[in-house]
Amino acid sequence: MTVDDTFLARDLIARTEDAVTSIARLAVDSGVTFTVDDIVDAVERGLPESYATPTTGGMTRRDLIAQMARNILSGTMYTD
Repeated sequence: MTVDDTFLARDLIARTEDAVTSIARLAVDSGVTFTVDDIVDAVERGLPESYATPTTGGMTRRDLIAQMARNILSGTMYTD
């Protein structure tokens, strides 16, 4: 992983954490159930048009964000 890859990964994680927090608050306030796809959509809407996409592997950026969101929601993002 290069410095640029590391920066992009950390940036995408931070954006996903922010989206999880915002959507969780909205869910609590409204009583509406949201999905991981809703989190992915929120992250995608906030990305600049020229934001990098994965260039290796079979995962799309949406797949990557969804996995990050699931890991944040389950807590596995923060365990070592």
